[in-house]
Amino acid sequence: MAINRRKALLAVASLATLPACASLAPQATAIQRIAFGSCINQALPQPIWAAVLAARPELFIFGGDNVYASEQPWSLVKLQAAYAQLAADPGFARLRQTVPHLEIWDDNDYGLNDGGADFVHRQASKDAFMDFWQLPADDERRSRDGLYHARSFGPAGRRVQVIMLDVRWSRSPWKPTDRRNQPGRERYQPDADPAKTMLGAAQWQWLESQLREPADLRLIISGIQVVADGHGWECWANFPLERQRLYDLIASTGARGAVLLSGDRHLGAFYREAGSADRRVPYPLVDFTASGMTHAWKGAAEAGPNRISPLYDEPQFGTLEIDWPARHVAMTLRDVAGRPQRELTLALDALQPH
Repeated sequence: MAINRRKALLAVASLATLPACASLAPQATAIQRIAFGSCINQALPQPIWAAVLAARPELFIFGGDNVYASEQPWSLVKLQAAYAQLAADPGFARLRQTVPHLEIWDDNDYGLNDGGADFVHRQASKDAFMDFWQLPADDERRSRDGLYHARSFGPAGRRVQVIMLDVRWSRSPWKPTDRRNQPGRERYQPDADPAKTMLGAAQWQWLESQLREPADLRLIISGIQVVADGHGWECWANFPLERQRLYDLIASTGARGAVLLSGDRHLGAFYREAGSADRRVPYPLVDFTASGMTHAWKGAAEAGPNRISPLYDEPQFGTLEIDWPARHVAMTLRDVAGRPQRELTLALDALQPH
C-alpha cells in the first residue's frame, strides 16, 4: 500500500511537466464549436475522447465529476491517484494538451457524494483540483472560496461568455426525502427555507456582475441540473427560492443569450423552462444535460415535466455549433462514436429578456 501511494504522489507531481494546453486568452476570432461533458470515472475505459477530438472543438468544458474519489473516509492520496489515472489516459491527455478547456467540479471530484458546505476536507480537495488543472499562480480561484470563474471569447457581436458555477463549496444541506426511492422523491425534496443557499453570498454577487457583462451567447455551467423538475435527485428545484433567484437575476441584469449546461445525472436530455404563474423567467431557458462520458444510467426514468427530449442512457457528450451569420446555436448530444442522438437548435435573438 505504501508503494502504491508513493507512485500516486509521484504521478501527480509529474503533472507539472505536462505541456500547457492551448491559450485560453480572449480571441479576436469568434468561437464556433464547443464541446462539454461530465462524469468521467478514471477507472473505466474512455473511448469517447476519440469522438470528442474528431468533433474539433475550439473549447472543451469539463462540467464536474471529472474523476471519482468521494468514497468515505475521504483521502487526499486517493484523490491524487484518481487524477493521476485520468492524466495517464491517452485520449484525455491529447485533449488536454491540444484543446483549450475550462473546468469545474461536482460532488465526486469535490470529495463527498452529494456534498456541500459541510464537507470538512473541501480546502484540501480544492488544492488538489488547482494543482491538477495547473491553475496559474495569479488565478482568481486561488484567492476565493470555491472554484467559480468565468471567461469570455470573441469580438463584440460574436462573444461567448462561459460562467462556471460552484454548486458545492457554499451549498446548504439538502432536505432529505420523506419517501426514499419513490419516483420524484428518490433522495431529496424541495426546501423553501429562505436561509438556505446554493451559491453563497459572495458568488451570488459575483454572478450578478458577470451577467451584466456583454455577451451574445452566455453558457452557464452548473454541475447539477437547473431547469429539471420531477425527480428527487440533486437539482436546483430542491431549493426553489434559489432557482427563482437565478431566473430573476438573469432578468434584472438584462442578460441575453443564456443557455444552461449541466451534468451529474448519468443521462442526457434537453429541458426547457418556459415560465408559469408561479415561476418567472426572462425568456425560455434551456438546460442541456450531458452526463456520463464513461458510464451512464441504463434504463433511466423520470417524470420530466419540462423535459423536451427523450432521455439518452448511454455514454455521451454534448456539442454546440454556433452559426454567427444565421444567429443560431445547434446543440447536439453525441454518443461514443460521435453520432447525433438528440438535437436542438436555438435562435440567439430569441434569448433576450422580454
